[in-house]
Amino acid sequence: MNLTHATVLLWVWGCLQAFEIVEKENIFQRTPCPAFLMFDNAAYLADMSFELPCHCKPEEVSAVVWYYQKDLGGSHTKVLTDFDGRVLTEESQVRVGSDMLVRFSIRMFSLLVFRAQPDDSGLYFCGTRKGDYFYAYDVDVQSSEGMVATFKDQGQEPFADEHHGSLHIFTTFWEWTPCDRCGVRGEQWRIGLCYLRSPGLSPRYRKTVPDVVSCGSRAVPRKLRARAREHSPELLVQSCVVPCEQKAAQEGFVAILSYVSKLGSPPWVPQVPIQFHWQRLGHGLIISCPGARPEHAVAWDKDRQYFYRTQYLEGVNRSMRVFIDHGNHLHIRFTQLSDRGIYYCWRQGVRVAGLRLGVTSRGRYQPSFSDPETRSAVELTLIGYLFITAVFVTIHVCRCCCYLFHCRPNFSP
Repeated sequence: MNLTHATVLLWVWGCLQAFEIVEKENIFQRTPCPAFLMFDNAAYLADMSFELPCHCKPEEVSAVVWYYQKDLGGSHTKVLTDFDGRVLTEESQVRVGSDMLVRFSIRMFSLLVFRAQPDDSGLYFCGTRKGDYFYAYDVDVQSSEGMVATFKDQGQEPFADEHHGSLHIFTTFWEWTPCDRCGVRGEQWRIGLCYLRSPGLSPRYRKTVPDVVSCGSRAVPRKLRARAREHSPELLVQSCVVPCEQKAAQEGFVAILSYVSKLGSPPWVPQVPIQFHWQRLGHGLIISCPGARPEHAVAWDKDRQYFYRTQYLEGVNRSMRVFIDHGNHLHIRFTQLSDRGIYYCWRQGVRVAGLRLGVTSRGRYQPSFSDPETRSAVELTLIGYLFITAVFVTIHVCRCCCYLFHCRPNFSP
């Protein structure tokens, strides 16, 4: 009897698994492709990573190809695939400013673009190798340069909406981030991107709200797009206080600490992983928080000193030597001996990592073209070399001209 029950249960489980597989395979059958290709509008901030799902495709298509065009009908089209669907890129390996062809990945028919830049704005098509398109996006990546920060605790208000006849330019804010710290006073913020409302927009672009798209959308005529470009993204910041979640400690680890503390003074045990780094005196340093993105709530501390954005955000004071940029990186210009210490990084309200920074005036500095100071030194050297070469060539050309036109001085008596 038990064997019969087990057989029946195995048969039912197999049927359920088969039903689940069929459901997953038929997911695209429930989303028919539009008869006329439309563009979904999406806006992001620079250095963000985004995903574009291919919401529909014919059932007989087993692999998709993604295409990119700067403008609709442009002569230059980028093919974002190796035609075998094996392109995989990890976000941690992507560097800022690299070409889009090395910053994308295709996973489960979806296109992932890492650390997007304003030049990545344009039209993205999901299709086949033959060039048949099923789904399309109108992506607007807005630059963080000139981004305006508004501090709510100081009584500041966001920018007022702009009205130019029938054109209405305004800021649309995202949801508030979680508090960037716990147990102490922290901060939270929300990113605001530029949007506009105009009655003369192209009907090929889908809009969540009628006649409303992002300012850099291809649905906006170029004249209106140039006018809306002056409306920069905004960052709204306010204070917050939240308690920390108590984590259960491991019993074995606590027992070892108790035993060691009985023998003498208890050892210092870091609460988060800490990396050691030596920095040469007078050189700049940029610290990144592991796994953090521009849309995450990221905070920085040095020992017991808290770096709040109201004081250390980029652009608050132009003379700042230590500041936080809009990509959540901590910058230290011209490292000094006083910069030595442990720098902690918070991500989404949890302290995740630390960096013990040591400053030395000795040692051999290994130059690298990734260092801005090295690039500046090379540029100045090349400019000086070109200037000397130009002076040398000019002198010899003048001497040749004087020789040809008999302009040589006569020293005969």
